[in-house]
Amino acid sequence: MTFRIADTFSDSLAKLSAQEQKAVKTAAFDLQMNPDTPGLSLHRVDRARDPGFWTARVNLDIRLVLHKHGGDTLLAYVAHHDDAYRWAETRRIDTHPKTGAAQIVEIRETVEEVVIQRYVEEAVRLPRIFAEESDDTLLGWGVPEDWLGTVRDATEDTVLDIASHLPGEAGEAILQAATGNRPKALFSASADGDPYAHPDASRRFRTMENLEELRAALDAPWERWAVFLHPAQREFVDRDFNGPARVIGSAGTGKTVVALHRAVRMAQEPAARVLLTTFNARLAERLAEKLPLLAGEDVRSRIEVLSLDACITELHEQAFGPTRVATDDEIAGLLNTAAETVGLSVDPDFLMDEWTLIVDAWDVPDADTYRDLPRLGRKVRMAASRRDQLWAAFESVRAALADRGWTTMAAKAHDLRKAGRFPYSHAIIDEAQDIAVAELMLLGALLGEVPNGLFFAGDIGQRIFRAPFPWKAAGVDLRGRSRSLKVNYRTSHQIRRRSEGLLPETLVEADGSEDQRHGVTSVFDGPAPLIKVFDSREEELEALIGWLGEIALDGIGASETAILVRNKDLSGLLSEAVSSEVQVLPMHDAKGAEFRAVAVVALDHDVVPDEARLLAARDEAQLDEVMATERHLLYVAATRARDRLWMSGVNPVSEFVTDLLAAKSEFPT
Repeated sequence: MTFRIADTFSDSLAKLSAQEQKAVKTAAFDLQMNPDTPGLSLHRVDRARDPGFWTARVNLDIRLVLHKHGGDTLLAYVAHHDDAYRWAETRRIDTHPKTGAAQIVEIRETVEEVVIQRYVEEAVRLPRIFAEESDDTLLGWGVPEDWLGTVRDATEDTVLDIASHLPGEAGEAILQAATGNRPKALFSASADGDPYAHPDASRRFRTMENLEELRAALDAPWERWAVFLHPAQREFVDRDFNGPARVIGSAGTGKTVVALHRAVRMAQEPAARVLLTTFNARLAERLAEKLPLLAGEDVRSRIEVLSLDACITELHEQAFGPTRVATDDEIAGLLNTAAETVGLSVDPDFLMDEWTLIVDAWDVPDADTYRDLPRLGRKVRMAASRRDQLWAAFESVRAALADRGWTTMAAKAHDLRKAGRFPYSHAIIDEAQDIAVAELMLLGALLGEVPNGLFFAGDIGQRIFRAPFPWKAAGVDLRGRSRSLKVNYRTSHQIRRRSEGLLPETLVEADGSEDQRHGVTSVFDGPAPLIKVFDSREEELEALIGWLGEIALDGIGASETAILVRNKDLSGLLSEAVSSEVQVLPMHDAKGAEFRAVAVVALDHDVVPDEARLLAARDEAQLDEVMATERHLLYVAATRARDRLWMSGVNPVSEFVTDLLAAKSEFPT
């Protein structure tokens, strides 16, 4: 017997309470161990159009929906009694006549007539998006035959709703087409004719080989499904590049999934040694947790998952022995002492930035180079005489570091670059928008000319930790080898659209290249985000607690919920007021995380953007950069949410909240 689990089952399981989920898992284990277990009370769904649908009893109210065909069993859905039967009665499992993929199809005739009538009326009132598309084209996108007419009636006002009734791959395709991005025809049938082996079906149906695999899928369903690759993403995994390549995309478009699969692909060769890396240890740990879902032990043994800092530290110690890294305070002290010694009157913050962003980052070797150096990533003009004065201080700091046996992380990267010490055949860098200059120079120098040597995944709209700089100047030229992902798999349409109101449609990188962000679509619908303004913190907190109670009744557990704040000062107050299972995090610490529900609170005018950062800005260029990164930070926070988003503040609220309230939320993008 083949035992499979569908993504529709995983999604429906997540909507049940924790106690109900526990009972469902027990029933699922019993079903796989012995399908004839008497307590399951297997019963064919009499009114189902598809005779393969059965139900199994979990308790007095909860029912598993199964699909049985020959010796195969599919866990398709789970819900309370009436909802479970209604779902089974309005679905069928088909093999698509053109693509050959297995699909769960909502039966067209079972959709309420009032809904279909609205589609028809809107098609008369507004232009039909797909009026000129042939049956063959729509079938190539995975649209079921009985839905062709309804899809052809879709307008801007109804396309999102129609997509929600279609099998996942078909819904994704028509949303992509509606936003001006021509979808590719889906893959044709697999060589052996198995509809579940089709590349697209493999994302939606997983074969469970044993009880332990089923247990893993049920215990962490979102993690389990989050690493499977959409066929449209596979191009970025399978394509060969003759130089550094990059995939970009807004939050939730699967960049990390592509990076993981790319690392596994590069590690297929026995002689390969692949570095899978990102900018901090916490995100590296999350990559390491997902890797076993994609690769066996043999392939994983050729992939090393480390943060860039940890990788550079380890390699530097192997090559040069232990070296102490000076702290920021120690560097600042050395800089101030050096400035006094050479009689230089300069703002300490400017001096620190000039050292960190220019001299140390770019490994500037001497006064002549510093004098002639373009202001890479720095917008402050400076006369040559002024640079000579500053160089005397920087040279003194370099000498002081050497005398003490201290170094910097940037200097470690430069040491490895100059020594050629980097023992990897390939490097895959996730969250690459926050890579540092010295790190990129190291990678570019040693793997930049290697075919498939460097692969980056990132989004400049989520740059929150590092200042922008031109990559080409650091030795990494991406021209012709940068691709965009346009389908969001993690965040509902409503949350994505509202969050995008924080950023412009076009983001310009430091080298002048543009990231066009229009045309992104989400694959599922959800409630509109709640954006609230209160007169006091007490009112805000009381309303927040009420909202947490409401989403708990909808089946979203405390452990699936996070509260994000800009300043750590509020963390203690919030932690005391809510369940201990609800994570309360600074926005920065939520980078790379995903939650079913997120509350972003205390969005007051003097909190976001951070007032201290604004006051520290020395010129208009730096002020612009602060505002941009603060916007990016709030965008990151909002897009951690999958299904529910709450955003609130106390009057007067942040100007970013005003932007969000003004952002258009209707389809299309």
